[in-house]
Amino acid sequence: MELLAVEAVGRGMSVRAAEEPGLVGPAYWYGGPVAGARLAGRLGFALLEPTDNWLTELPEKFTGRRVRAATVAEAWALDRPTFVKPPRDKSFPADVHADGSRLPSDLDPVAPVLLSEVVTFAAEYRLFLLDGRIAAASRYAVFGRLDPCPLDTDPAERAIAAEITDFTDRLVAEVGHTLPSAVVVDVGQLLDPYRPGYRWAVVEANMAWFSHSYAADPARVLDVVLRAAGPRENVRLRDLAFERR
Repeated sequence: MELLAVEAVGRGMSVRAAEEPGLVGPAYWYGGPVAGARLAGRLGFALLEPTDNWLTELPEKFTGRRVRAATVAEAWALDRPTFVKPPRDKSFPADVHADGSRLPSDLDPVAPVLLSEVVTFAAEYRLFLLDGRIAAASRYAVFGRLDPCPLDTDPAERAIAAEITDFTDRLVAEVGHTLPSAVVVDVGQLLDPYRPGYRWAVVEANMAWFSHSYAADPARVLDVVLRAAGPRENVRLRDLAFERR
């Protein structure tokens, strides 16, 4: 947040905290979905986000695993190890659960969740997409542990960046119309359990206005955030279907 704020000030923008009195719009937003939904009407911004079921509707050639939509009640009934996560918010940590009894018991039974078979990602990368192209990117995890790294300083990571671009171009060519014009897509090196090597797969999609930039260029990240959570009158026709209600 601080990096984006510095970049915004450098562009002549005024950066204010949501709790400050007297805020007026039109405004842009970077922050959580609860406060964003509460302030969107008063400050005149529109929040663009992928649909809850976007990942479940992707062809398996892009996910590399089976992912399905369910409710918390269905997740409680799981009897085998499953990766469980909220589709958008952070109401509970996304994690592998040995069975449904390991999930928090105070969740809303009808709340949506995503259920995925358990797989191993060797490394995971965050992509800020603008109009179907990668505007900014960063590695953020290695074998599930936080390990941010820029993609333009290390020769090995530059080679990885070329693979990511190729995979993302194929993804956007086929399903780009199912995403808002400004969005975050996380991708990773999915290990093959039966032979050496990996394949690229989508981890998930997220709202750009509620996503950590890690080691990505803050200036390019801000370009995506401003499109994803800016004045409602600036929303493009194709993005109206992705506005948070």
